[in-house]
Amino acid sequence: MLAKRIIPCLDVRDGKVVKGVNFEGIKEVGDPVACAEEYNKQGADEIVFYDITASYEGRGVFLDVVRETAKKVFVPLTVGGGIKTVDDIRETLRAGADKVSVNSQAVKNPQLIKDGADIFGSQCICVGIDAKKIGDGKWTVYINGGRVDMKLDLIEWVKKVQELGAGEICLNSIDADGTKEGFDIEMLKAVCDACTIPVIASGGAGKINDFYEVFEKTNATAALAASLFHFKELTVGEVKEYCKGKNVLVR
Repeated sequence: MLAKRIIPCLDVRDGKVVKGVNFEGIKEVGDPVACAEEYNKQGADEIVFYDITASYEGRGVFLDVVRETAKKVFVPLTVGGGIKTVDDIRETLRAGADKVSVNSQAVKNPQLIKDGADIFGSQCICVGIDAKKIGDGKWTVYINGGRVDMKLDLIEWVKKVQELGAGEICLNSIDADGTKEGFDIEMLKAVCDACTIPVIASGGAGKINDFYEVFEKTNATAALAASLFHFKELTVGEVKEYCKGKNVLVR
């Protein structure tokens, strides 16, 4: 059985780490490189950077931040936002990222997943998915930072993403995002049941038990959080110790 991973996520806008609720009410949190260094010290298993307005604003990736972080952080670094082409993937990996996360562009151009996996290996391609509930056991996929409903069935998209060669899915619940009311267990279970590649749970972590619950009730291989870590309510180490105490195998 794979050890579960705890992953801090840094949403970056205009060179600063920010956080909002349901993708709105954005507040500045701090410097991305300094935040990443702190999480590296705390024992994070991976760090995720998302440039949250790159796709919406039609910009490329913030490679200067990636380069600086890669010099100072010694855990896997995943970078998303504004990755539109194979060249963007190449440049992001060259800048020091271990993986790229493609979200909006993957929905618009699924071939990007296949090309990326074929050229760089599945392990380098994480597909980020933002989804929202629309009915009983049904969810729809959004792009552009939760702004545009693609009327795309979540489970169908998950199956296609796996077929195209993605190595991992980062599943974010728009309904739970920033609410601190717990991960979206129902949606995570449905997605984990629909695929065999690793699934990262994202959106909604509000207390330490939420991490245990997501590992106990779903097959998610990792749990990602932002607010809890950014506002120093919990450290990565505290979450790991708690999960170990509940007999969850963590790194």
